[in-house]
Amino acid sequence: MEVPHLKDDPYLKLVRPLVEAYLAFWRTGNRHIKSMRLTPSQFDVLVTLGDTDGMTCSDLSEQTLVTKGTLTGVLDRLVSKGLIRRETIRGDRRYTKVSLTAKGDALFRKTFAAHVDFLRPFFERALSPQEVEQACALLLRLRDSFRQDG
Repeated sequence: MEVPHLKDDPYLKLVRPLVEAYLAFWRTGNRHIKSMRLTPSQFDVLVTLGDTDGMTCSDLSEQTLVTKGTLTGVLDRLVSKGLIRRETIRGDRRYTKVSLTAKGDALFRKTFAAHVDFLRPFFERALSPQEVEQACALLLRLRDSFRQDG
């Protein structure tokens, strides 16, 4: 089998910039999240629960980037900080509903707004609103293509 050359393969040309963009976003965003005294996983859970009536652990696991194995520990730490509560759903002890406390909701509103304000200039500097829509559509198509085999 012949080894492809980067200069000849348009798809290989995309891999490095895609990974570099992700890593730059990840590092910059996580540094800001940590400055707000949260871990990225805790922030992900707070933001996912924000403006909801709560959700089951299973739903939370599906809607965050937190792995199922990590989620329990993240939830334990958020409970100990008084930011979330766990409640057994009536009639079915297998399901637990997780929701923000008043303290958690206040932190969600403060940190989410601050993080959006922090990230916005990076996007505005690089992309027009129309390019954002195009980039989003293309990235979702690419994501879906990889999910077809997963």
